[in-house]
This record gives sequence, C-alpha cells and structure tokens, in this order.
Amino acid sequence: MMATAGRRSLRIGGRQAAFYSIFLVSDQAVCDYRTMDDRWSWLDVGQRVRESRVAAGLSQEDLARKIGLGRTMIAKIESGKRGMDALELAKFARTLGVPLGHFLTRPPEVLSHRAELSDDNASEAEAQSYRMDASLQEWLADIRQLITLGVLQVPERRGCPASVEDHGSARRVALWVRAETGWNLDPIDSLMTVCESMGQLVAVVEIPGDGASLIDGEVGAAVVSRIGDPGRRRTTAAHELGHFVVGDEYSNDLGVHTSRVDREKIINSFAAELLLPLSVVRAQAVSGVCSRKELIKLAASYRTSWTLAVSQAVTAGVAERSLSRNTPTRAEFLEAVGWAPQPDLESVRVPPVFAQAVLEAWRQSMITSTRAVEMMRGELEISDLPGRDESDVEP
Repeated sequence: MMATAGRRSLRIGGRQAAFYSIFLVSDQAVCDYRTMDDRWSWLDVGQRVRESRVAAGLSQEDLARKIGLGRTMIAKIESGKRGMDALELAKFARTLGVPLGHFLTRPPEVLSHRAELSDDNASEAEAQSYRMDASLQEWLADIRQLITLGVLQVPERRGCPASVEDHGSARRVALWVRAETGWNLDPIDSLMTVCESMGQLVAVVEIPGDGASLIDGEVGAAVVSRIGDPGRRRTTAAHELGHFVVGDEYSNDLGVHTSRVDREKIINSFAAELLLPLSVVRAQAVSGVCSRKELIKLAASYRTSWTLAVSQAVTAGVAERSLSRNTPTRAEFLEAVGWAPQPDLESVRVPPVFAQAVLEAWRQSMITSTRAVEMMRGELEISDLPGRDESDVEP
C-alpha cells in the first residue's frame, strides 16, 4: 500500500483540533483521520514523549540517534518548546513502541492503576506499567472510534448489587457475577465473554506485564498481556473485572476506607472466587483434606494457575500452603484429567461484539483492511478478509 499523506502540520491548543495524522503499519504509513482535545499543548505532547522515552529505557542521546535529530532538539520537544509534524510524531511512536495517539490525547481520569514516570531511572515494573497504560488508552480510542462510526454499541454495565468492604463481600460479589452470567459453580469457558456480559471490553495485547483497566463514561475497557503463563492471564482478566464491577478507588467504600495495597488484595479475593469458588474446592475434600490429585483436577478443569488453586484450598481450610512448592507437570495433568489445560485469552484477542463492529465498519468501507487488522490485534490477517477494491475507501 502506498503511503497516504494528509496535512502534516498539527494545530494544538487552538479551536481547530481535528487533523490528519500518519500512523505506521510495519514499514508503511497510512493516513488516518483523528481528533484531539483542543486543551492539549506541545508541553503535554513533550511530557508524553519524555515518559515514553523513559519507559523505553532510552536517554535523550539514544532517542536522538534513533530519530535522527540532535539531543538539544529532543530536549526542546520534551520541554514543549518545539512542535512536530505528523510524520515526525509517527516516527517517535514507532521508535518508542507506543501508539501515535498516545502523544495526542489526554489520559482518562480513572485507571485501575496510574503509571507515573517522575524521573529518568524508571524500574522495569514502572516501564511495563506505563506501556500497558498506553496500550489501554489505544484500546479505548479504538472502542470510541467504532462508537462514533455507529457500528458499536457497548454492553450495558451491570452494577454491583452490594458494597464491597472486605474479602468476604468481594467473594459474594464474584459468585453473583457467576450467577448473572450463567456459570454458577461450573468452570468458566471464556473470561472475555464473561467480561463482555458484565459490560467490560477486554483486549489481549502483546505487551509485557499483567493488565490495566479503566472506566470512561459508559465504556469499561481493559487490556491483558498475552505474554506469560495462561493461568496468570486469566487471573489478571478476573482481577480487572473486579475493578470494573466494584468500581474505582474514588467512588466506593472500598476505595475510601482502605489502602491501595489492601484494596488490591480484596480484588484478588474477587478474582480467585470468580475463577475457582471455595465451595467447589471444599466439595472435593475427603475428611477435610483436598488431595494434590484432586486439586490438580480442579486447576485443570477451572483453568487456574497452580498458585491460585492452592491458595483457594488453603483459604477453604482443606490444604497446606506447602502444596504450592511443586507445580504439576504436564504428565500429572494428563494422569489426573486425561488432558492438559487449554489456554484462555490466547487466539481470541478482542470481544465478539467488538470484532463484529470492526467487520461491519470494514464492510461499509468506513475503515481500510489494514486498519481492521490493526484493530483486531492479531486475531485476523488481511488474507482472512474477502477481497475488496480499497481505492475509494476513506481511511
């Protein structure tokens, strides 16, 4: 595909906040029409550039060398004293590994965590958190685009039926979610569909880390890393659903009366109960003890990590913590249940309602094939789409 050029100059801070920007797909540039908050300034853009550089582990000299500018120019950009055109912004986005829109949009007010890089020596955990938040904001922007195009209606959020103040109430709410989505005490097949049923849209992304979530108006969005252990992936998705169902730290009793650390522990209890209810674990105990073999069966059937399965058994009072020392082998799973657990949140990267909206926008020539594949986050390739003449398609 040939690169499509739009207006390269950006007007930031004035009334005309709409512009044509260039985003990169592999080594190609594609024109995409976007809008920007007219309260945004070059100082804000520069701050995002600096944070992204720190998250990438680059000095100003390193970034200058990769971009092809002098270090003093990078310093001026980060301080808001020098602007950039769309092509330059696209180059910064590609080099720093963040979406182009990350430089141009105000971050949502409510995140399940907020990554702040205050100096030039961020830890790897802080850098991963920042990149995860950038990915989350890109996911939110994609959802918003499909809503604006009129092809996506976000699922209605199901409100929490009771206040969550402690571990017990968090577990009760998790059981309520199971009942609301029709799973009751059965193993949950797909966490993505459970989240969608509750009103939260989850995307699986190729970003190291765990996950992040936000509530922005009527939209609940979350991202979960595909990298790492499948059991941890499901735990992360369940945890982010907990944030969504319970609410953010500024709008509920749990947020007001507990520390962030204690609040995260309570959300962990929600996630554990959602994945593997205590009553299910207790039902497998014989004479008050759940054997290792029975616990392996539960971990496989409910597709949880071994750590979570043991933790639930300990909480249920039917096992010792020492069980967690030896993770079951594939052979043990095969012996216990005849098969190895199948990973969730692996090949399916976006919720069904979102995937349908992307394909509808593509069929109506609202987005290009390249854009459709980008929005599907690796779930589809261009070859999976029917042939179509895109010469007249508006990006």
